[in-house]
Amino acid sequence: MDGVPPLKDKHLFIKDLRFEKVKVRIYQPKMSTTGQRRGILYFHGGVGRFGSIRAYERTCRYFARKSNSVVVSVGYRLAPEYPYPTQSEDCVTATVHFMRTAQEYGVDPSRIIICGDSSGGTLAAAVAQALVNRRDLPKLRAQILIYPFLQCVDFNLPSYQQNKGVPVLLKERTLALGLKYLNKDLSVMEAVFKGCHIPEDLQLKYQKWINVDCIPHEFKTRGYKPSTKHPFSEEAYAVVKPMFDTVFSPLLAEDSVIARLPETFILTCEFDVLRDDGLLYKKRLEDHGIKVTWCHLQEGFHGTLFLALYGKVIGFRSGNKGLEKIVHFLRLM
Repeated sequence: MDGVPPLKDKHLFIKDLRFEKVKVRIYQPKMSTTGQRRGILYFHGGVGRFGSIRAYERTCRYFARKSNSVVVSVGYRLAPEYPYPTQSEDCVTATVHFMRTAQEYGVDPSRIIICGDSSGGTLAAAVAQALVNRRDLPKLRAQILIYPFLQCVDFNLPSYQQNKGVPVLLKERTLALGLKYLNKDLSVMEAVFKGCHIPEDLQLKYQKWINVDCIPHEFKTRGYKPSTKHPFSEEAYAVVKPMFDTVFSPLLAEDSVIARLPETFILTCEFDVLRDDGLLYKKRLEDHGIKVTWCHLQEGFHGTLFLALYGKVIGFRSGNKGLEKIVHFLRLM
């Protein structure tokens, strides 16, 4: 993932620091400005087990330059050396530290946005939820969730069926990586795919949020079949119980938390198993009156934006469109 390191950047000051115990890299535009800038905290993808500040160097430079923002790339510690939920805790630590010291970096504390892609989007969603009741901090201005993983309840949603074999995030790989992140045995995968891991009471609770009926019809036309109901497995539930934690599955947060979240940008890709997670979260947020800007990449797949930043090496039009939409959203913040 580290790829080809980019050249020096004449437009940015780049500095490695620590926010308490968490490594960060700060990107500050060199151009002069009359007031304080917006601040962006970026949480990279990698299912909590890989990815790095260096791997997302191009992404963070791009957002800093194009939106004239101060960007903080968060180098949270990785599993398995640092087990779950260290990753989320590190992201909260970095966010709180930045909110308290924002003015030292020329940032308006009321214009801080958190952003992440894939499992970094999961982390961003979890951090936003963790901060809703904090009265000692300014409110987040917005959250940007780029093809996030948000729920572990249903791995047979239309997007999981339609895109199960689409690289890079195959259906089986999604669950296997999630279980490895939690340090759980992969032998439960078949039971989870069948939906045997959810007790009846939780099934009833979650079905109002995670339900095929909540997904627009146009996303169910391409080879979707309703899944068969299978009996509950106490054994599977015992293994995967941590997956129902809202840090791992932010879509399962209570309505009282969802209703207090900041303005949100959600990016989904048509050819991504996680597409419907984003659609379901969009609906939940909108149902609670949260303003959502939605960008759907009709030709996109998981990792589209990351690869688009490699320019002439690998160029994807839809990825460029997604990047432009995010920058446009940032400029309005």
